[in-house]
Amino acid sequence: MDKKKIILSGIQPSGNLCIANYIGAIKNWVNLQNDNETIFCVVDLHAITSGQNPEILAENTLSTAALYFSSGISPSKSCVFIQSAVPAHSELCWILNCLTPMN
Repeated sequence: MDKKKIILSGIQPSGNLCIANYIGAIKNWVNLQNDNETIFCVVDLHAITSGQNPEILAENTLSTAALYFSSGISPSKSCVFIQSAVPAHSELCWILNCLTPMN
């Protein structure tokens, strides 16, 4: 029995998505979700490493999630989430930063 691969990936919602996002990532994700366990997130916490208007970032976050679905990412085949909506992500980051001296 072949074991499915687990694939985790995401895109920052730091601006409007373009055709390069679709061709370089999302189009491939649509195909990958058929034969793998796929987890796709909107990495909005990564986007705050540069200056962001909170209202625009919130809009871009939801738009990015909507584009995932409209491009063919299926919630019945893939786990899709917004990074900041999962507190464990930030909590684990804090723990790892306290325990590891280097990235």
